Amino acid sequence: KKIMATYKCDACGMSVNATCGECDSPLVNGMLHLDDGNQVQISECPNSHGKIKSPLCCGNDMQCAI
Repeated sequence: KKIMATYKCDACGMSVNATCGECDSPLVNGMLHLDDGNQVQISECPNSHGKIKSPLCCGNDMQCAI
């Protein structure tokens, strides 16, 4: 069984598991550093198939539990 990155909402406790639609690999938590100095939490495929903004719940980024 694969271990998936689990994202959990600190406000309500909801959680999600995220995998890549191309290769079914668990997405990994990361940070995207923007040109203006800000950072955005992302989830990305470890096999370079892309990245997405990390899931939101209750208006906030869900935190990676793994």
